[in-house]
Amino acid sequence: MAGASLLTLLDDISVILDDVSVMTKLAAKKTAGVLGDDLALNAEQVSGVKANRELPVVWAVAKGSFINKLILVPAALLISAIYPPLITFLLMCGGLFLVYEGAEKVIHRFWPHALPHDEEQEARRKANADEKVDLVAFEKEKIKGAIRTDFILSAEIIVIALGATASATLLERSLVLSLLAVAITVGIYGLVAGIVKIDDVGLHMMEKDGAFTQKVGKVLFAAAPKLMKFLSIAGTLAMFLVGGGILVHGINFLHHGVEDIAHLTGIFESFTTALLNGVIGFIIGAIIVGLLTVIGKMRNKDESAAH
Repeated sequence: MAGASLLTLLDDISVILDDVSVMTKLAAKKTAGVLGDDLALNAEQVSGVKANRELPVVWAVAKGSFINKLILVPAALLISAIYPPLITFLLMCGGLFLVYEGAEKVIHRFWPHALPHDEEQEARRKANADEKVDLVAFEKEKIKGAIRTDFILSAEIIVIALGATASATLLERSLVLSLLAVAITVGIYGLVAGIVKIDDVGLHMMEKDGAFTQKVGKVLFAAAPKLMKFLSIAGTLAMFLVGGGILVHGINFLHHGVEDIAHLTGIFESFTTALLNGVIGFIIGAIIVGLLTVIGKMRNKDESAAH
């Protein structure tokens, strides 16, 4: 009897693991688009630090990402069981934050005089140029920002995965989300670490013997700054695509309007949907930046008048 019970238990475990494997693959496919945005955005977020501090910064953000998912997975399961609409509301808040950050970056880049002077960015630039300055304090703010952004992207990935496992048991959903969370974090930040060290790899290869190795090293070394520039642009675009997509899906009239317009473009429907999500994301983000800038100026005037 004991042997039969053990075999039954093992068979049940085997069935559960098989179901979990299938659902994990399905969830991974559904989140593939967000994962691409996540990679570009996180690579851009941890760029701009000195070469000898790149890996420590990536590792610090990766640890923050693990903590994010440690919070998000049980929270998502709990909220989906108690009050599912709350997940949509929280995602909308995250979407607003993403488009706001993206719009602020774009406006600072192209219309710097439209916003207050970024003293923090100026201080970081001076610190990078001064060998005597300890950059750890400056990096902490950058790391915090990257972890905040990771939290929002991770939340969307987990919610999408949650939707893909809607018919599963609580145990199966928990296993799928946990496996996906670990795999995503290891994969994303492993790639980010590789991307930010491409120039070092290229420099190392250039110092080796062999004409072919040296040529490859030169290509990698020359490509590194261009790749980082591309990822910086892609990361900002990802803020609008992901944030705009969240907001569009959460606002019915926008969702239906985007669907109707995109449907008219036939084979370019997916591209049109992404483009419209991005444009709407930028517009909403710019409105938020404008409102916060006006409020900030009004507060400064009130403080000046009080003094």
